[in-house]
Amino acid sequence: MRFSANLGFLWADLPLPDAIHAARAAGFDAVECHWPYDTRAADVLAALTETGLPMCGLNTRRGDLAMGENGLAALPGRAADARAAIDEALAYAVAIGAGAVHVMAGFAAGEAAHATFVDNLIYACAQAAPHRITILIEPLNRHDAPGYFLQTTDQARAVIADADQRNLKLMFDCYHVGRTEGDIVTRLADLLPIVGHIQFAAVPDRGPPDRGEVNYSFVFDAVAALGWQAPLGAEYRTNGATEPTLDWLHRQRAR
Repeated sequence: MRFSANLGFLWADLPLPDAIHAARAAGFDAVECHWPYDTRAADVLAALTETGLPMCGLNTRRGDLAMGENGLAALPGRAADARAAIDEALAYAVAIGAGAVHVMAGFAAGEAAHATFVDNLIYACAQAAPHRITILIEPLNRHDAPGYFLQTTDQARAVIADADQRNLKLMFDCYHVGRTEGDIVTRLADLLPIVGHIQFAAVPDRGPPDRGEVNYSFVFDAVAALGWQAPLGAEYRTNGATEPTLDWLHRQRAR
């Protein structure tokens, strides 16, 4: 089993290039991030090259943080802003060789939001295809992100079906699914044909995966049995230094 360090949470106190080096030193096989845009792409690429780690993916910008925005792609009337964020994310992904871009939907609801999201995803997929970049969408649980447009895996499946793009996939976050849907392994097996990336964190506190109500040793074994070979994204909150939270990774390496 291979693992990716999500540097939005792990080593978040370090500059992004330094965090990439820290992830390599800790034994991760890949990295991923949230919003790297304040760091020069050339510096990130240099760190990736020096460590040999691939960058699995990054997110589109959330929008106006002062207004509480958390994505733009499902907001009716904001197509220009959404597509500018998509273009920016794809340009950065191309510059650093990232494999995927997570297009954030934002706070919205209803048929108009669904149609808007689908249209913007079709645009994103068309722009991403020449670079062999996967576009990801991720349901966020209603406890952490009340009002977020994309809330369940069933809803995500419907969006993917309506967009009908080969490079549009589901980001299956075991934490979010565990918080609102449960039955993580069964849902993952059912959705596997449309899954583009898998993430994890403890349920319900989003801490390291060696605590909480989900047995991740069982989940990791089940994922391996499904034939999944890409790195799994460790996207959990550390509440301090990262190194003391890595016992789960050491145990996995020792198996």
